[in-house]
Amino acid sequence: MKEIVFDLIRRFPEKYSVKYHPATKWGEPLIKIADADDPLFESLKTIISPTHALPGELVVGARSVITWYVPFDPSIAKSNIPGEESSLEWDYAYVETNNMLNDLSKEVHDLITDLGYAASDIPATYNYDAIALKSDWSHRSAAFIAGLGTFGINNMLITEKGCCGRYGSVITTMPFEADVRPEREYCLFKYNGSCGACIERCPINALTIDSSKAVKVIGSQLELGGAAEYGVFYDRHLCNEQIFKKVIHFENGDGDTCGKCMVGLPCSQQAPTL
Repeated sequence: MKEIVFDLIRRFPEKYSVKYHPATKWGEPLIKIADADDPLFESLKTIISPTHALPGELVVGARSVITWYVPFDPSIAKSNIPGEESSLEWDYAYVETNNMLNDLSKEVHDLITDLGYAASDIPATYNYDAIALKSDWSHRSAAFIAGLGTFGINNMLITEKGCCGRYGSVITTMPFEADVRPEREYCLFKYNGSCGACIERCPINALTIDSSKAVKVIGSQLELGGAAEYGVFYDRHLCNEQIFKKVIHFENGDGDTCGKCMVGLPCSQQAPTL
């Protein structure tokens, strides 16, 4: 049954492209599984918000969390390097990928329920508190717990195929063997202090660094976020202001994105420490 589910996820972006002809091109998804009882899910109530759900709070009897990362075609990231405003290609990728991921989650849900198990169907985005700007279910954090990657100091998750893409997840009562998390940090700054390009890439200084603290925990064990421990601080409200003050409106949603701290980096398309 695992291969049936995985095959659906791997093939879905291509299937979606053939059916809807979006402007966005995607690479093959990466897929990892988390144990629904992994204690790191409980830690999200402290790290993100007390309202962040546990898998079992969303699906009674949850056993597994299936997570995936769908990378953008490299040309999309390249288009977003110049200027302060996000590129049209990047904005379209955000909107079209959210739509595609919503359809993918629905198909995974339907497949699993057809097989006799329960499953969630959580939207790709907009499942967050608009004031606190914190989510009640973080696909990205679930992907970390499942072993898809490690967090960079820009709070983006870096996978083996980089950080320029989108995440999704489905909670299910279907039992799967959990994957292991990476053994090293994929972020060069966290790994050996040799980078920090994402800080310079932010056009509004939503990422700042206190150099007196910057290397105090270099080489520590993998962290769920933890940028502040490296002397890097993230102003989510300043970031949100940048995202929404230059919104490009589309027929099927808003291009409320920026992505400047994700592009033109050693980790944009790969994990540089592998």
